[in-house]
Amino acid sequence: MASSNFVDYVKIFCRSGKGGPGSKHFHRDNWTMKGGPDGGDGGRGGHIILRGSKNHWTLIHLKYARHIFAGDGGNGGQSRSFGKDGEDKVIEVPCGTVVYDAETGDFICDIKNDGEEIVLQKGGRGGLGNWHFRTATNQTPRFAQPGEPAVERTVILQLKVLADVGLVGFPNAGKSTLLSVVSAAKPEIADYPFTTLVPNLGIVSYRDNKSFVMADIPGIIEGAAEGRGLGLRFLRHIERNSILLFMVPADCNDIVKEYDILLNELKQYNPELVDKQRILAITKCDMLDDELMVAIKNEIPKDIQTVFISSVSGLGIPELKDLIWTEINKESNKVIEIVHRPMEITHLEVEEELEEEWDEEDEEDDDLSKYKGIGWDEL
Repeated sequence: MASSNFVDYVKIFCRSGKGGPGSKHFHRDNWTMKGGPDGGDGGRGGHIILRGSKNHWTLIHLKYARHIFAGDGGNGGQSRSFGKDGEDKVIEVPCGTVVYDAETGDFICDIKNDGEEIVLQKGGRGGLGNWHFRTATNQTPRFAQPGEPAVERTVILQLKVLADVGLVGFPNAGKSTLLSVVSAAKPEIADYPFTTLVPNLGIVSYRDNKSFVMADIPGIIEGAAEGRGLGLRFLRHIERNSILLFMVPADCNDIVKEYDILLNELKQYNPELVDKQRILAITKCDMLDDELMVAIKNEIPKDIQTVFISSVSGLGIPELKDLIWTEINKESNKVIEIVHRPMEITHLEVEEELEEEWDEEDEEDDDLSKYKGIGWDEL
């Protein structure tokens, strides 16, 4: 996923179709001069429908489609003819998309499966024609029912990627390097913090043609749950993971302290993340000898499984794969259902600020005025 193409947050304005009005027509032909009411019903307004699609990986196709309108219902006609139903508007979203109300932050729905459809906004019902209102005392009703109005709503679509294993660690902990070694993914790797700016997915090959999906998110720093760094924007991508792989480099000052900070940030963001199965990987261990590994292992709490690895030398990578495969196939770890809490207003404000900043950067990148007067041979 290229950074410019990965979009996991969009805010769209939706409006369903209004219902068509019923007809007030009376039957007339060459043999009937004063026939009874025969006005038909108006058509239903179009729905706004969300559909899960395995062919989409991000929400980039909705980034510039901020207004989505369904069709209006047709008018009722004579001879009890029904009006045409308004055209439904189907919005295809990647599996794992969560929908929130943009004004209140309340959770609306969750799209998890390919082909799954949820009606986000119902179209207005068509009005009844005057044929429905005829009675013994009112045999010529000269009125009909109007159609229901359209329903407008602003919603937020958030993508939470689906993966078996989520990588959690500080910047430059070696998460992207590990993903590039165990899978065919090619994340950007450099020696400066926040090299990874967007989540990366990789399919990790295992024995007997088996595989599992690993997700790498930007590094977490202390205070990420309050909006520091990139953690607030991307912590949601590990909510659906079966297990969490914590990665702490061997050359840090205090391994246990860094692990506790990461765990605390996840707890503040969503307490349910703490209940997931956790594995601790001590990275960059090619610089350690056996005595140092034993000393470090004695300091680590016994309630978490620990693996010493090195993505450069391949140390511990087979053992890590075995441990991950064992854990993700446990029945207790297969249930990854989470309760989607309402979005806090502060989180909404942070997301809006980030969207505005990123849109401004895109506009600057697309500005070609600085190349005015320069020939193609000079570029």
